[in-house]
Amino acid sequence: MAKKKKEKKLKITQIKSLIDQKGTHKRTIEALGLKRIRHEVIQKDTPQIRGMVFKVKHLVTMEEID
Repeated sequence: MAKKKKEKKLKITQIKSLIDQKGTHKRTIEALGLKRIRHEVIQKDTPQIRGMVFKVKHLVTMEEID
């Protein structure tokens, strides 16, 4: 039997407020599933999610988890 690869995950935490941010940044934060400061979500490690995090890197922190 073939072994399944263990899927990597990202823990994303919002660290700054969305007040006075661009609309695209607000929608990106919403698409990531974040709702408020210090809210954490777990997402799959995909190029799309990493691109979203890169776009709002000044508002969030990200760490890889196994």
